[in-house]
Amino acid sequence: MAGSGLGREDGCNLDVLMKIIRTIPIIAPGFLALALLAAPASARAEESTKEKPLTKNQQKYDADKDGKLNDEEKAAAKAAAAAKAKQTREGNLAKYDANHDGKLDDEERAKKSADDQAVKAAAKAEREAKKVAKEEAKR
Repeated sequence: MAGSGLGREDGCNLDVLMKIIRTIPIIAPGFLALALLAAPASARAEESTKEKPLTKNQQKYDADKDGKLNDEEKAAAKAAAAAKAKQTREGNLAKYDANHDGKLDDEERAKKSADDQAVKAAAKAEREAKKVAKEEAKR
């Protein structure tokens, strides 16, 4: 082997290279699957960087009507949301805080929850009644 240029080290490297070549058909499908799974994720990431149109609520605060909320407009929206949350919280305390301790205990929260469920059920019944009336009008 002295004349061939392949010594002990080259033979070991050749063995390692052969092992790697033999494992390629085993691991290649895994890499392909990973690439196929990663492609839609990167496409979604690109889509998320595109600007989405403002919601109706956000449009209320778009003072310059450019379709984007600048820092001042965002601050105004945040302040309005905080004011509405405070108003809702105060209204709930006024209506449900029976012991006037400034917070709703379990019993008071249960009463609020029952009232909320009743409002939702009434709204659903009203929608269903309108739907039935509309279907009967078609006949």
